[in-house]
Amino acid sequence: MKIAFYSAHKYDSNSFKAAYGDATDIEFTFLESRLNAKNALLAKGHDAVCCFVNDDASAGALEVLHEQGVKFLALRCAGFNNVDLKKAKELGIVVANVPAYSPDAVAEFAVGMILTLSRKYHKAYPRVRDGNFLLDGLLGQNINGKTVGLIGTGKIGLITGRILAHGFLAKVIAYDPYPAKDAANYGITYVEKLDDLLSQADIISIHCPLLPSTKHIINEETISKMKPGVILVNTSRGGLIDTNALIKGLKADKFGAVGMDVYEKESEYFFEDSSEKVIQDDQLSRLLSFHKVFISGHQAFFTEEALHGIADTTLGNLRTLAKGEECKNVVKPQN
Repeated sequence: MKIAFYSAHKYDSNSFKAAYGDATDIEFTFLESRLNAKNALLAKGHDAVCCFVNDDASAGALEVLHEQGVKFLALRCAGFNNVDLKKAKELGIVVANVPAYSPDAVAEFAVGMILTLSRKYHKAYPRVRDGNFLLDGLLGQNINGKTVGLIGTGKIGLITGRILAHGFLAKVIAYDPYPAKDAANYGITYVEKLDDLLSQADIISIHCPLLPSTKHIINEETISKMKPGVILVNTSRGGLIDTNALIKGLKADKFGAVGMDVYEKESEYFFEDSSEKVIQDDQLSRLLSFHKVFISGHQAFFTEEALHGIADTTLGNLRTLAKGEECKNVVKPQN
């Protein structure tokens, strides 16, 4: 099987080559470019394409891939909002994802971001390096005793709740239309409505997938129902937050702090070096200007364990599909 590997970085090729080992059934072509309708031509002669969160697998790209003979689309991530699943089904391209890869990695990062915002690590570090040892402006707050609200309780949300409830003795509440039966074992208590969580939580951490029903779940209305001084953290998908509403809330001093590992228009900048460029995205530039906002470049997943898990699962998906066997990680369009 020949695989065209889009948005490839050195760490991707290293992890996949390590998982591949001495096997001879797969041949990789690692491509730095992102998948889109134009670059899909590069997949000619390949049986499968492997892509990531910011690749464009919309209808136009899928049609070109189909013309090049591509049969499988392997996502090396959990999210599939960048794939036109109906078009893929129409063209006979089978799509598979990696539904879970070291959920501890993202959960630990989310808690780390909460700690950073609560105790201002990110502000202390550059000051001390410059010889400024004053504590002015670094006053923090305990997580112990605070009410933390989780929006979404999949594997990542549950682990985040466990760390905060059992490790920090925070009161952890959650909202999820599909509650986990074992949530109580993680120290999590559900509320009936999202509004209940918004009004009670001192800290809100988002862990739900990006679906039509969850797009901009954080918007002007939901922000208005949050506590003044709330800490908001998003390590899930950028489209869950309405950026315009977020900026409006920040300007109104609604938030104590905001942590974002994702951004709804991140595809133009994330996973690239733009340090020598002028950022043309006015919303991103505005967010970076707020001293209460901490943004990282979609790195919550980025651990050795997670990369190994992604590679193993992705290769397993492709080998299963190549054999014509049923793959448990196939993603199908919703009716």
